[in-house]
Amino acid sequence: MRKIIVATFVSLDGVMQAPGGPQEDPTGGFKFGGWVAPHFDEELGAALDEIFGRPYDLLLGRKTYDIFAAHWPFITDGPDKAIADSFNSITKYVASRSKPELAWQKSQLLGPDVVAALKKLKSEDGPDLLVQGSGDFLQTLWKHGLVDELSVLTFPVLLGKGKKLFGDGVAPAGLKLVKARSYPSGVIVANYEPDGAVKTGDFSLAEPTEAELERRRKLA
Repeated sequence: MRKIIVATFVSLDGVMQAPGGPQEDPTGGFKFGGWVAPHFDEELGAALDEIFGRPYDLLLGRKTYDIFAAHWPFITDGPDKAIADSFNSITKYVASRSKPELAWQKSQLLGPDVVAALKKLKSEDGPDLLVQGSGDFLQTLWKHGLVDELSVLTFPVLLGKGKKLFGDGVAPAGLKLVKARSYPSGVIVANYEPDGAVKTGDFSLAEPTEAELERRRKLA
């Protein structure tokens, strides 16, 4: 059995758009591309090494695939060579509503029924499936209960408008915190697993006051 593992960078207000650079995804007039770089240091790099330290294949939405395919195959030296070599050598599974040309080596298009294809992949033997970016695709994964682990790297910045990790239509779900750590740069890395349905409670009085009843009537 293979797991689907999501690892994503977000701002404190939940924006995940264009963490890597100004030209990564300026759609919608987004002006803050590259917001991850000022907070990246050696210790945070070690946290990412843990994420990439076990066998994996990549699972990407089409837009993130295009960003990766225009970058990683062309890294031949420097500090990013190790991750480039890893990305270039593994299988890249791509979810798309269209039939794009996948020029990056070892790339495979999922579908046309992406959910069925993912369920089949998860049932097979092989490395886990690691999701990077792919904001629109993530909503599909959540909706169908396909995510097994979620790593959220929260950066100390507010970005306002931008593509969110969880949109308005996200499927409600409970999560269990497995591990959390903060770093000197201000980044918090939290690891979660799905934990069934959302659990609720009630701190209100057993017998509501007249003031409370009136408040509720005004809300109706």
